[in-house]
Amino acid sequence: MKSYIPTINISSLLKSDFNTLASKNTLRKIEKACIDIGFFQVTGHGIEIKKINNICKIGNRFFNSPNTNKNKLAPKKWNKKNKNIYRGYFPNTVNGKEGLDLGDLQIKPLNSKKYKSPYIEYLDLTKSFNKSSIESLSNYYDNIFSLSEILFKGIIKLYKKDEAISNKAFSRLKTLSTLRFNYYPNQTKPVEISKQDGVALGCETHVDSGVFTILYQDKKGGLQVQNRNNKKWYDVPFNKKALIVNTGLALEYLSKGKFKATNHRVLWNKTKRMSVPFFFEPSFDFKMHPSFLNGSKSVKKGIFFQNFLKNSLKKFIEYQR
Repeated sequence: MKSYIPTINISSLLKSDFNTLASKNTLRKIEKACIDIGFFQVTGHGIEIKKINNICKIGNRFFNSPNTNKNKLAPKKWNKKNKNIYRGYFPNTVNGKEGLDLGDLQIKPLNSKKYKSPYIEYLDLTKSFNKSSIESLSNYYDNIFSLSEILFKGIIKLYKKDEAISNKAFSRLKTLSTLRFNYYPNQTKPVEISKQDGVALGCETHVDSGVFTILYQDKKGGLQVQNRNNKKWYDVPFNKKALIVNTGLALEYLSKGKFKATNHRVLWNKTKRMSVPFFFEPSFDFKMHPSFLNGSKSVKKGIFFQNFLKNSLKKFIEYQR
């Protein structure tokens, strides 16, 4: 049975400047997937599977460590000794799952003082991770950020614009991009019963805030996507070689609604599950405006991404800090 979620080999995008016939065909497939579904899986993404598996092991090791170790990275709400508010670990008492939010691992204490943004925080990972794990996390962040940039530049190319405008939106140390680990324990009860179809959920129905989310889910699966037209739900199948990509609210805004953010959810699963999403989000001071992709230079009606994100995060209970 053919999956509702298309799988696209993007290796041609990694090897060219988007001008080859193969890369143009790939971009057309991505455009169709973004417009019709808002979700697709990518193979040929250039990130070694063994590196992804290692990242999953690091995440599992962290979540299975003592609470005293995890709480060393908890925001001030759950650990009064810490100064971090946005980044770090949150317990499953919040909404049924544990999480670890990491910003750019290149951020140092000096950066967090320099940039006046509450979302740019230095997190001292040496409190809870060994040196080799931190190196692996940093390397993965670099790789997944670069992959996200390629996809975004591909979208810019579809608008027949200069891919260099991507640099206006994403300045590496100012970006609010997040590497998140979601760990679903043996949930004794669902966090939500869908009002639409009565299905028990382990993660609420929602859309993402950023430009793209690039996610790896383990073989337990459970991720579902809603068809925008008939409102039915479809499984995102596990593919050990693929990364799952979905569009977010920021891309919807920047494209004047051409690429819409799509509802998704996670089914309630009584066994442990982990997913590793990367939320590709612009610089905190990037002035977002709906004409960014189609060339208008007017930014009078725009909104700084930091404020856009703040409004978007209000719906997530784990960010009510």
